[in-house]
Amino acid sequence: MELDRDQLQKNIHALYAREHHALGEKGALDLLERARAWDLSSTLARGGVAVFPHAGVADCGHQVAAAVHACLDSGADRVIVISVLHAFNDDMEKARVAVANGEAPANWRFWGIQGPGVIGGRHEWLGDYALISFRHLWGAETRRRGTRPPEVLERYPYLAGGKPGDLPGMDELAKLAENAVIVSTADHFHHGIGYGDGAENSFFPESGGLQRARISIEQGIALLEQQDYWGYNQHCVAAKSDARDAGQVFTYLRGPLKGTIRDLGFSTAAELYKSPPPTWVATALIEWAKV
Repeated sequence: MELDRDQLQKNIHALYAREHHALGEKGALDLLERARAWDLSSTLARGGVAVFPHAGVADCGHQVAAAVHACLDSGADRVIVISVLHAFNDDMEKARVAVANGEAPANWRFWGIQGPGVIGGRHEWLGDYALISFRHLWGAETRRRGTRPPEVLERYPYLAGGKPGDLPGMDELAKLAENAVIVSTADHFHHGIGYGDGAENSFFPESGGLQRARISIEQGIALLEQQDYWGYNQHCVAAKSDARDAGQVFTYLRGPLKGTIRDLGFSTAAELYKSPPPTWVATALIEWAKV
């Protein structure tokens, strides 16, 4: 069955709204307290990066919250969030596939970096959901602290294509990043029947699936450590990772880096895709330390 991307986008936004409503202020603060298990603030202050997932908030909100604390505790006056930009229309998906097959990214109108305040930029980012939980938990924690938070700039690269330095807007972003800390978001491993894997090759997280996810994520980490941008782009295609552009961009801005998985879990997606289980997403908190 052909994927209705427009309807999927609406369904995901509705799901996130329900999840955050159910979470409430207390639930958000509970996630923020749980996130104190990881302190990545010094990593950011030294020029590293923290990457958090954007799946179901009940499953990975503590990992998102760890990135929130890292930003606020780093002492920075500016935070840049390098976000995934999902392909929620057919032309965006065609562009992504074409670039993965070797076509020049410049042939597509989506090539570049989007986000609030980007002059002349496109606006597909306005419909994305990748930073909804980050914004929600950021608001909860800054209200709790009662202090003036740093400036937050969201940036959404698309079609890096193995050459992130060529992305329109990269020079401006690099200049902004000189006096900022960087975090990013990614869901590195989508797996199971709802994501197109055959039943015989679909594994529940507790029955070998998470181990497969860990191996895949670590393969991607190794490629970014080598700054093999094209290799990473193609790895993301095979791994069903949405991090192909964001990963290339933060590594270009901050590399060389050393990546370590700090926490790994999963979030089910069978209901969202109206698919039988196993259909799930790995959720990973990754620390990228400056080398």
